[in-house]
Amino acid sequence: MRSRQKLFLLVVVVFCAGIWTTPNLAYAQGGHADLPDSPSQSSRAKHGNDVDREVSWRSLPKDFLQDQKNIWLFPTQWAKGRYLLPTLAIAGGTAGLIVADPHVMPYFRNHSRNLDDINDVFDSPITTGEVIAVPASLLIAGYVRHDTYQVSTALLAGEAYADSAVVDLAMKAVTRRKRPSDVRPGAPFNDTFFSGGVSPFKGSSFPSGHAAGVFSVATVVATRYRNHRWVPFVTYAFATAISFSRVTTLSHFPSDVFLGAALGYTITRYQVLRPR
Repeated sequence: MRSRQKLFLLVVVVFCAGIWTTPNLAYAQGGHADLPDSPSQSSRAKHGNDVDREVSWRSLPKDFLQDQKNIWLFPTQWAKGRYLLPTLAIAGGTAGLIVADPHVMPYFRNHSRNLDDINDVFDSPITTGEVIAVPASLLIAGYVRHDTYQVSTALLAGEAYADSAVVDLAMKAVTRRKRPSDVRPGAPFNDTFFSGGVSPFKGSSFPSGHAAGVFSVATVVATRYRNHRWVPFVTYAFATAISFSRVTTLSHFPSDVFLGAALGYTITRYQVLRPR
């Protein structure tokens, strides 16, 4: 079983390294021409230099701190009447799923044996490796091809992952929700908040860190390579599969996954990718 997991992870790494390098063959073959997905000269003339945000190793620490400041001061935007509708939509969706969680999870607990083969390749270490493989392969391929746009994409994905992780861990430390796997067999999935372990890394379920991380990375890649119509589809399908697996493996409730995915997407789309 372990060899199957290692093989699957290797395939994911090779796949990521391949699909993110092939769109830029024109760069490797044509000298220093504009990349297919990088802002062209005409785009820069029309929209300015902030068509796509660029980042470097030197700017990354400062950018991360600025991100965190804006993220934690986000409630001040409500006082100005901004982002009320999406905030209410996410809060309402999360609340509805929290109510539905005790009724949904018994199905996955009772049918967990039927999903053993799928869950074997979607356990926590494997899915973490799969998510990290995407920016890692982008970074390596970018340096090999001398592709600064690809390197920036990898760094932005790492920045987005870190930003989402900080928010996720802070919420876990407060909510301390039991994981579905911590509920005794046959026991109801009620009263799971504020009764889990003390550690936000293992003993807290709400929200899902895997969902937040994979959607943050997927949003960076899908946005930066949006000119390739299949890239957003593949990246978001990849993110959805990993997020859903957190429910089938009894690691998270559906509400955990929904909020985690929403955090990963919104933090990345409206903060990390915002022109500086």
